[in-house]
Amino acid sequence: MNWMDYPSNMFESKKVSLIAVTVAACLGSNYALIGVANFKIMDLLVFVSGFVFGPLIGASVGILVWAVYGVLNPYGFVPQIWIATMLSESMYGVAGGLLGKSLSIVSTSGNRAGLSMLFGAMGFLLTLIYDLITNIAFALTFNVPIIAALIAGIPFAIIHEMSNAALFGICSIPLITVLERSYRGMISWRL
Repeated sequence: MNWMDYPSNMFESKKVSLIAVTVAACLGSNYALIGVANFKIMDLLVFVSGFVFGPLIGASVGILVWAVYGVLNPYGFVPQIWIATMLSESMYGVAGGLLGKSLSIVSTSGNRAGLSMLFGAMGFLLTLIYDLITNIAFALTFNVPIIAALIAGIPFAIIHEMSNAALFGICSIPLITVLERSYRGMISWRL
């Protein structure tokens, strides 16, 4: 028997393909926006992948994006920061997946403004946590007092958190709607 005799392998290859395409989109957007400090579309894409395809796929996308971007980072490679960012980025996918399991298809929801505000708040909160974790990892790695690292990171954190709040609030519903319509038959296997 070969792999094509097993229908579940078809879904496994589709999952791997979805993860690979989403990781590529995240990486492409990160490198395209390299000159814009702390404005990244990647966090939104990881969140939306989790929302539509489940927390496991969302977390996988977050980890894999940083597995590549952290090693091929124009700002340098630091193993401790790399691990912190991989784990922290996966949080966007897990949170999106858990939220996606609790909400039905967004395109049919009557309260789009409320959903937009929820997504914006999620973007802000998740990014605040991400920034705290990665700034603490920086402080511990380079033996900088944690409070000093957090204070020095405030301007960057504000840009990151506010831009993610806006991106999540404005772009989540359209992206989720398109993906749910495009992959309607595959969403039943959310993990």
